[in-house]
Amino acid sequence: MADGGSSETHAHSGVHAHYYVPSPSRWPAYCAGALLLVVTGAVLLFSRILWGALPFAVGFALTAYIAVRWWGDVARESEGGSYKGWEDMSFRWGMAWFIFSEVMFFAAFFGALFYARALSVPDLGGAHSKVVWPGYDAVWPTAGPHFSSAFETIPAFGIPLVNTAILLTSGVTVTWAHWALKLNRRRDLLVALALTIALGACFLALQIHEYQDAYANLNLRLDSGIYGSTFFMLTGFHGMHVTVGTIGLIVIFGRCAAGHFSPDRHFGFEAVAWYWHFVDVVWLFLFVVVYWL
Repeated sequence: MADGGSSETHAHSGVHAHYYVPSPSRWPAYCAGALLLVVTGAVLLFSRILWGALPFAVGFALTAYIAVRWWGDVARESEGGSYKGWEDMSFRWGMAWFIFSEVMFFAAFFGALFYARALSVPDLGGAHSKVVWPGYDAVWPTAGPHFSSAFETIPAFGIPLVNTAILLTSGVTVTWAHWALKLNRRRDLLVALALTIALGACFLALQIHEYQDAYANLNLRLDSGIYGSTFFMLTGFHGMHVTVGTIGLIVIFGRCAAGHFSPDRHFGFEAVAWYWHFVDVVWLFLFVVVYWL
């Protein structure tokens, strides 16, 4: 989705229809370069190389600037009437496949957790393993036989339970906003979106507090063996998705405040709502599998 645009004519079942095709854009290339800086900086910081903060900060700032400009172009195309039936259908299929790819992304991490917990750890506790790792108690949660440093887990019925209630409530408020848009109740739409954004921000604030407590008081870290790595990878990537979803909600709030979208044409809103519901469902699995069981 780009700046400027032209239209091409395609044939479908013998009927000619116009499909909007944007002009070539530099934004994807710029965004890829900015994200390369972000990833490079993050790798350096994880390697305890402090000057990695510079490329990370520069890349993050560039990504934010590019996103604002790129999304602005898309919004202008949408409000200018460039997107009609065919475009709407392709956008829906594209978003559906994107969410499916995200499902597979998390499925890989859940699969790694299952393999470690249900297969690898019990195998380490087998009779033949007692000779290699005497005294190792192969009971989950565990850091593995090579880690002697003890750690504590985060109780499920504390911050995780509160965050579960927050995300479930946010699913209700974003659905309220969707219905308000369909009924053209703009005030209710903005109130419901603002509540959803606030709930997303509360979730992230509590997760940051949880991480700080884990590192400072529980000795639970990313390098705490198999438990620490699976815990922080699953919850951390979910937190990243909540951050992306919250940013999307803020963008949609701004567009709604500017009078964008109509009761019968508002896929931009629906795409963000779909993504947010996906984030809710993933968290339910996380709460049960990672925190509770």
